[in-house]
Amino acid sequence: MQWSIVGLRSMSITSERAGGLRHLRQPTFAELFLPKLVTIWREGYGLSDFRADVFAGLTVAIVALPLSMAIAIASGVTPDRGLYTAVVGGFIVSLLGGSRFQIGGPAGAFIVLVAVTAERHGVDGVILATMMAGVILIAAGLLRIGTYIKFIPYPVTVGFTAGIAVIIFASQLRDLSGITLAGKEPSEFVPKLVALAGGLHTINPSAVAVALVSIATIAGLRIWRPSWPGILIAVVFAAVVCAVFALPVETIGSRFGGIPRELPSPALPAFSLAKAKAVLPDAISFALLAAIESLLSAVVADGMTGRRHRSNCELVAQGAANIGSALFGGICVTGLIARTATNIRAGGRGPLAGMLHAVFLLLFMLIAAPLASYIPLAALASVLVVVSWTMAEKHEFATLLRSSWGDAVVLLATFLLTIFRDLTEGILVGFALGAVLFIHRMAEMTGIEERSPLVAADRPDDGNGERVPYDPTLAVDRDVLVYRITGAFFFGAASAIGNVLDGVAEHRKGFVVDFAAVPFLDSTAANVLGRVAAKAHRQGIPLYITGASPAVRRALLTHGVTKPNARYRETIERAVADIKGRSAATAAS
Repeated sequence: MQWSIVGLRSMSITSERAGGLRHLRQPTFAELFLPKLVTIWREGYGLSDFRADVFAGLTVAIVALPLSMAIAIASGVTPDRGLYTAVVGGFIVSLLGGSRFQIGGPAGAFIVLVAVTAERHGVDGVILATMMAGVILIAAGLLRIGTYIKFIPYPVTVGFTAGIAVIIFASQLRDLSGITLAGKEPSEFVPKLVALAGGLHTINPSAVAVALVSIATIAGLRIWRPSWPGILIAVVFAAVVCAVFALPVETIGSRFGGIPRELPSPALPAFSLAKAKAVLPDAISFALLAAIESLLSAVVADGMTGRRHRSNCELVAQGAANIGSALFGGICVTGLIARTATNIRAGGRGPLAGMLHAVFLLLFMLIAAPLASYIPLAALASVLVVVSWTMAEKHEFATLLRSSWGDAVVLLATFLLTIFRDLTEGILVGFALGAVLFIHRMAEMTGIEERSPLVAADRPDDGNGERVPYDPTLAVDRDVLVYRITGAFFFGAASAIGNVLDGVAEHRKGFVVDFAAVPFLDSTAANVLGRVAAKAHRQGIPLYITGASPAVRRALLTHGVTKPNARYRETIERAVADIKGRSAATAAS
């Protein structure tokens, strides 16, 4: 099979089989928005699948229990609202979603936005903004905007994620150290640090000790017992120690008075046109971040499992989940990368695992809610410190700083604006800088690479003697799959091309991607190819990259497209010969 991919102004993808073109039927509206839960039932869902989903759901619920409370507290609301969000929102995300493995709930990425909204408009404002964000997400999904969200450049995603991680860490310094402030803790980054510095003389040694032990427990279990629920173990251990030794630390009970043992009755938030207008900017921010985080989580799940999600169906589900969460007094819902990955590693088979995770959380509330009062806030702060360290994407951050000055500028602008100004502003400015950087690269390539136009012009069949005979063997070869990418491989085309490359046939013996007609690629495209290479390596399929210019090859190597995931050759013929040789050697042995 041979594919041709043309980027920049237009991109056409055709499949040639025995000289004929295979045209794909356009899916109907109902097919595009059919929940994955229905798909799983149609494929056949047995008792063994149910048992696997029960175990995966229980595993994720154990992880989500302390995280949901910690995120809610850090967001400036009571811990029970985090649990309502995980129970109601998590159930709806899995019930209606377009991703087979997605787990929904409150996310650390929302801590900053929710805390600022709560400070400006109160908890009622947060709930109203959450419901409005749900409406926006449903509209975005029905209008099929989910496809375009994938166009956000990779440096922007890494930049705002790292910025959020820094803000989360700063938001936990007070509870980590047990500092007592005379007034309310500021929400802005710099005033917060100034206020905390002024209260250093009030540090509580017991809180610091609880925090350090909790962090060490979580980190140690991740290294030596990665299958154990380290977060839950650390929190329970801290609660037992504080209760037994009567340590003078603040707990959920002392600050919030405990957690209810039931869900509240659904109710509409207080509404007025003036209130809706006031929280509209926050609702848009909620919707934008929820869309980005949920689709990013779905892409990660696809990479881990080889399945495919439907982005617009997922946005509709996220919208419905946010509306449902708001009706029960919860906060923002989105797809969660860490919990989704936990679901996959625990053996989840389908959306029922996510629905069961919500049911288990509800059971935990009904049974163990009184015990939550003993949980020290320093332990929950430690959980979020570990979360912020994990989500900071340190390796990717360093790689982008080394890759090129343009990517570094976009990354740092997004990162710094997220910390010191506003998350939405950081994303918008980062995207604009990414577009300007692309235009700059286009002008540079047009001026320097006169022989490599960004969009190939029509040529006569006998022009310049460059025409080579058609080789039908590649088109019908069932062992080797060859892709040719033509044109600029940048963030605008990376998603579409990545979707094609993700469809690697599992039974092929080799996979070749030809870059001979690619004048340049950016970090987003390099990251996409890195994900494809890692997937091929997991499936035992050798991936060869051919025809890459020194600049393109350098960009790919910088982003980890190296052995054993990928190998480089000068020509397609050489790569195919190597694949055939490997296959023959394997067969002989």
